[in-house]
Amino acid sequence: MNTIISNSELESLHFDNSFTRDLPGDTQPDNFRRQVQHACYSRVRPETVSSPQLVAYSKEVAHQLGLSEASCNTQHFTDVFVGNTLLPAMDPYAMCYGGHQFGSWAGQLGDGRAINLGEVINKDNQRLVLQLKGAGPTPYSRNADGLAVLRSSVREFLCSEAMFHLGIPTTRALSLITTGESVLRDMFYDGHPKNEPGAVVCRVSPSFLRFGNFEILSSRQDLSLLKDLTDYTIRTDFPHLGAPSKATYLKWFQEICDTTVAMILHWMRVGFVHGVMNTDNMSILGLTIDYGPYGWLEGYEADWTPNTTDAQGRRYSYSNQPHIGQWNLLQLANAIYPLIAEKEALEEILRSYSAQFQLGWNNMMSAKIGLLDCNPATDDALIGELIDILQLVETDMTIFFRRLGGLFAQDKETDISAAHHPLRAAYYRPEQLDRSYIEKMNNWLTSYQKRLAQDNLPHELRRQKMDRINPKYVLRNYLAQLAIDKAETGDNSLVTELLQLLRNPYDEQPKMEKYAEKRPEWARHKAGCSMLSCSS
Repeated sequence: MNTIISNSELESLHFDNSFTRDLPGDTQPDNFRRQVQHACYSRVRPETVSSPQLVAYSKEVAHQLGLSEASCNTQHFTDVFVGNTLLPAMDPYAMCYGGHQFGSWAGQLGDGRAINLGEVINKDNQRLVLQLKGAGPTPYSRNADGLAVLRSSVREFLCSEAMFHLGIPTTRALSLITTGESVLRDMFYDGHPKNEPGAVVCRVSPSFLRFGNFEILSSRQDLSLLKDLTDYTIRTDFPHLGAPSKATYLKWFQEICDTTVAMILHWMRVGFVHGVMNTDNMSILGLTIDYGPYGWLEGYEADWTPNTTDAQGRRYSYSNQPHIGQWNLLQLANAIYPLIAEKEALEEILRSYSAQFQLGWNNMMSAKIGLLDCNPATDDALIGELIDILQLVETDMTIFFRRLGGLFAQDKETDISAAHHPLRAAYYRPEQLDRSYIEKMNNWLTSYQKRLAQDNLPHELRRQKMDRINPKYVLRNYLAQLAIDKAETGDNSLVTELLQLLRNPYDEQPKMEKYAEKRPEWARHKAGCSMLSCSS
């Protein structure tokens, strides 16, 4: 049973649980798997675990909540954020939502292994929802146990914080705590499950509402509750749009489209692939949410997906992410249509998505290669040709663009065949650089150099600008796996080291150079280092 205690810094957290106060909940108090009707959530308590141990915490998120580092290193903190202890003002619940998974309507899904502890209002008047992932079953767990393993929890914790420091809209992670208990998982879905260490991540976000929260109500024709949820969302998360009305609903949908475009452009900028862009994994705030089988492009492959479940269709591949974002927004438009009943207005907003993304893509890619502005008449071809060339041989995306910023300090860096050319560090198999490739790349570098000359920007200033766009360090899957392997033996040092490294992903960190290298050959096909399953 969860205990409720007081008298610590944690009790100073100001909870204002508007979601459970303002919206209807499940009338069934018992926690068993079922279809939940006419409700936005079900109240449920986290499971008590036997021997929780703090692995790591984010000092930045703790500060945002008003918690000192001393407080985070107490047993009380560990007990609260593993779910063993509930603070008096907490009101834990799991949300009801549905979703389209791999393009098909899946019906009710919901928080199957996530439990929201409540909403904190911090000193800056920001609303922050605290959510435990892996804290036990809920009515939405279906056939699962509601738990999480250390493997997936390390990945979620590190990636949430890495994305934030990369400047990408994301949910955050406050803490990572092991439970002291084993969890049975079939990592490869091949009929060979094994016991793994259990863990809980405390996620933090202004809201965890997804497209699917609105889809489930619309699919059930629960239009009164759909309106209540939409109005609540606008009042709470979009108050700048004004009082709820048809006109406000359209402005709201436009803003969701805008923030979704911005988020995906950031993903594309750093080579991030989400892996499971189902509508239940799409935030209404345009935040990256639910870190499962994600990955970063290592070799630049436009059709690469990190998700083994998606290996056949590649629906959620790197290059498909912009299209899937629009498709998901269409499903949200269908869900809220009954509140608006103006098909043309919604379609016009959806049509603007493509133009908005293309403009953003041009500007983003121009910045990645160091241009002051994008001139479509010349730069579309320059950028398009580079992307084609990058896919001819296995070229590390992160290293290539980072090294590109250092070119042309002198006028002798256009011959890629030179053994010490700066870009050669990006090639996984330099022997693939045949005569045809060298000619294509050298011609491109010559055209690129001429285009840079038009901007007349000093080399060092251009490099500085490019280095703020092109990270040196990203959370490559093999790095996360190395941290997992150590953590599973009780050694959390690499989790801590990577967390520190990823706080400054754009900076030169001379003592950390080994983490900026290409994926090693041993990691090419090692479990967890390339593609992953949804169990990851």
